[in-house]
Parts: sequence; C-alpha cells; structure tokens
Amino acid sequence: MRFATIGLFLLISLNGFCQNYYLFIGTYTNGNSKGIYVYKMNATSGSVSLVGTASTKNPSYLALSPNHKYLYSVNENGGDQMGAVSSFSFDKINGSLHFLNKQESGGADPCYISVNRTGKWVVVANYSGGSLSALPVNQDGSLNRAKEIIQHNGSSINAQRQEKAHVHSVVFSPDQRFLLTADLGMDKEMIYSFDPTKEQPLADAKDSFINTIPGSGPRHFIFSESKPYAYLINELSGSIDAFHYQNGNLINFQHISTHPDDFIGIKGSADIHISPNGKFLYASNRGDANNITIFSIDSLNGRLHVQGFQSTMGKTPRNFVIDPTGHWLLVANQDSSNIILFKINQKTGLLTLFGKPIDVPNPVCIKMLKR
Repeated sequence: MRFATIGLFLLISLNGFCQNYYLFIGTYTNGNSKGIYVYKMNATSGSVSLVGTASTKNPSYLALSPNHKYLYSVNENGGDQMGAVSSFSFDKINGSLHFLNKQESGGADPCYISVNRTGKWVVVANYSGGSLSALPVNQDGSLNRAKEIIQHNGSSINAQRQEKAHVHSVVFSPDQRFLLTADLGMDKEMIYSFDPTKEQPLADAKDSFINTIPGSGPRHFIFSESKPYAYLINELSGSIDAFHYQNGNLINFQHISTHPDDFIGIKGSADIHISPNGKFLYASNRGDANNITIFSIDSLNGRLHVQGFQSTMGKTPRNFVIDPTGHWLLVANQDSSNIILFKINQKTGLLTLFGKPIDVPNPVCIKMLKR
C-alpha cells in the first residue's frame, strides 16, 4: 500500500510537470513581425514549434477570455491615430486564431488589456491617451463599442516622461469588485469600483487612489493569490512597492529597488509576476540592466528579499510569463527579437537557462494556455 501511494504521488507530480501549452506572443509590427504568433510548447523538453500567426498591427498586449475561446489584443497605434482593440476566436484543437472584429480603444497607444471573470467586459489602458475604457463583449466573443471612457489628468516631476497622465495597466482585484489602474504620468495607483451589471461598470472607489514616490512611474500591478498582498513595479525608479490589500484599500509596507545597490545606468523596470507556489516574485528590468530580479516573499509578512539577478540573454525584456506548474519562466526580449526559456529552481527561485532561444520579431507579450 505504501509503494502504491508513493507511485500515485509520483504520477501526479509527473503529470503536473509534463504539461503542454500554447504560447501566444504579441509583438510590435514596425519591423518584420506579422502580428500575433502562436506556438506549441512541450513542457517536458522545453521545445517549441510554430503553429501559425494572426495579422494585426502592434499587438503589444494580449488577454485570453476565461473560457479560453477568445483572444483579445490591443493595437498600439499612436500619434494622430486612435488606438484599437481586436478580438479573435481561438480553435484549441488546431491552435488557429480567427479575426472577429476591431473597435477603437478610446485613446492613443493602448498598452494593456484585461478581461473580467465573466468574460463580458474588456478593459483597456491607453498610455499616450491617459485614459482607460470598458468595452462590452458580445455573445460570439466580438467586441462592442466602448461604453465608458475615463480620462486621467495630471503630471509629476519627470518633465520628459510625466508631462501628462499615462495609464499603463488595468488589473482586476481577486474578487472582481475593483479595478486597479497604474498611471505612470501621475505617480498614482487609481482604484475604481467595478460592477459588471451596469451599462457603465466603473466608478471611483471610496479611497480612489494612492500616491507613489514622485518620479516612480507606476507600471504593472499584481495580487498575491493566497495572501492579502499586492505589488506594484515602478518603471522610472526601478523599484517595487508592496501593499496590504483589503476591499479596495492599499496600505504600503515596503519600497525596494529592483537593481543592485551599486547599479549605475538607465533604469526601466517593466513586468512583475509571482510564482504559482507564492514563494517568489520576479521583476524584469530593461534600460542598461536587461535582467530579471528574483525576490523571495516572506510568508509571514509579505516582505520581499533579493535572491539574485539573472541576465535575460537579450535586450529589452518587456514582458515575461511563468507556466502554471511554476517550473518555467519565458521572457520576451523586444530589441533582440528572441524569447528565452529558463528553468525555475523550486527551492531558491533562481533561474537556469534552458533550451534554445525562440526567434520572434520584436516580442513584447507572452500568454500561456494549457493544451
């Protein structure tokens, strides 16, 4: 009986590790990119193979619907051109994407997109437009016109980067009652209440924002899945703010750099993720660093402690993803046009280079889906 139990445990562990995935890769299309790339990934060997592409302009951030039948992409158009959002149906059997429709995003340079838990609303952050918008989803997965556009107005101390509002991310709270919105230009994390039953689902929450340190440049935000903690990565200062979170309220308890104390050079922090086991937090740094910072998370108080730094083996690591088993981390190096695969040490959180680079023109976003 003892050996049967051990055998069952090993089988479950092996099955959990040997998952196979689809990879969806968003890109900038001002070079050789065709748009969105779809790959298959073998999680046993780390090998990948191209399935196909979907042509669309500057799909710099992607989001999957909760039922995994649809994929949504921003179209990061700027200047005099209004940004857009595109919807695709996804065939899980053969891995193909089929264009459904496109709607205006309500502002220039949309750079982040989220789908609510019911799959009925898509929310978009317009970076240059300094606004966010909420678009209802039709029954066939296509998008309706934006029902609500919220314009931010403000600035901060960095005259070049914070001359006006720059909305950089829109993230739903775990209970879906709030939307957390990082504004790089205003040095604020804005908090909106969210009610999917209303025609205009967003409204100012009771405590509608928190200020970050002037010049920080808030970018991406993430919640812990098992603890009442949340973490905000600041692009301009290369730092992370840690918060206690409850019912739409944030209380800061730590501010920590994503760079070594002796770092000299341009900072440009980008993405932030927590490992599925909740033990480690990872942050990507662009600028002159081009690395991933690995933090351990104190299980008692949520505080971060630097474990180490890992080169991304490329230039401008804008976005990265951790697979659901927590064994792999894939990072998109925008300016060296490659995606690098790392194996995660389950005890230390440190990263080890694994396999060959995936050559993709100007990759900037990676999403994963179990096959």
